[in-house]
Amino acid sequence: MKLAKRTLSFLAAATAMLLVTGMNFGRPVQARTLVQNSITDASDTSQAKVARAMSAGPDNIARSARIIDTDAEGNTVVLRDGSNGFTCMPGNPKVIGEPAMCVDAASLQWFADAKAHKPRPTNTVPGITYMLAGATQRSDSDPNDKTSPAITVGPHWMIMWPFDPKATGLPTTHKPTGAYIMWAGSPYAHVHIMGRP
Repeated sequence: MKLAKRTLSFLAAATAMLLVTGMNFGRPVQARTLVQNSITDASDTSQAKVARAMSAGPDNIARSARIIDTDAEGNTVVLRDGSNGFTCMPGNPKVIGEPAMCVDAASLQWFADAKAHKPRPTNTVPGITYMLAGATQRSDSDPNDKTSPAITVGPHWMIMWPFDPKATGLPTTHKPTGAYIMWAGSPYAHVHIMGRP
């Protein structure tokens, strides 16, 4: 089991490295970082934000990931440069749907497309998203739900690719363990896997 977990982590990291070879980390991140835009508490230090962002990913990924945040004007601020193609964000624990997360380049694109309400995600390969510090969300079925009561979700990770529940045999409702298809029937359907990889 440990070998399978290590292999999956290696494959995720290797995929991220292949995806990142064409990215220019020196330029502003612009649309790719539209993942989160809530301003965190002014008393929240950069050190606390870095720690919270890192808590979202596996140690071996978070350790070398770039860490970004958003300033009061909505601009991306790099809190720490990274070297492995993953980007971690501290999120805002006071805002539903703004969890700390660590994502690869394909997931950054997926989230930017969702936030921009594009008809479908434009990433051309599956993305990996980690939310190992847990999250809150509004719905397992509607990506645009802004009014339902908060659902608290434990540590999980996701494969950001349009999976079809009929083809996978996975359920479409939230589960405290195992995997399911979140937002099934929408172009933003993806595999949601509870627990740590």
